[in-house]
Amino acid sequence: MLAQILITISAGIIMLLGLVHLAYTYFGDKLHPRDTDLLARLKTTSPVISRQTSVWKAWIGFNASHSLGAILFGAIFGYLALEQPMLLFHSYFLGFTGLIVLGAYLVMAKLYWFTRPLQGISLAFLFYVVGFILANIHLFA
Repeated sequence: MLAQILITISAGIIMLLGLVHLAYTYFGDKLHPRDTDLLARLKTTSPVISRQTSVWKAWIGFNASHSLGAILFGAIFGYLALEQPMLLFHSYFLGFTGLIVLGAYLVMAKLYWFTRPLQGISLAFLFYVVGFILANIHLFA
């Protein structure tokens, strides 16, 4: 039961980070550059890959899809922890997939982001690892 709670909390943290990020993507200016002249240029400049979009539209799309990935991770792992714990805790595939995704988020947070996401992801990673250890303690005995 404690393992389920820890994984659910881990999933909830990631989902919350994804929801906040999605809100920041579409509402307010938290993801805008501080330089307003740069913002104007981003809106009128296209990336090399295609003239069908602007760097700004690509930025919004990347941020939205990133948010949806975190929300999906949280929804799936939260659901599995609460409704299908036997499947989650006895599947090496699911266990390692979650670990790899959270580990990748942790590395990206450390290399590219800022303190708050790093703190949240670190906490989610810790809860996830401890949850899986508790659920599979018999393997370590």
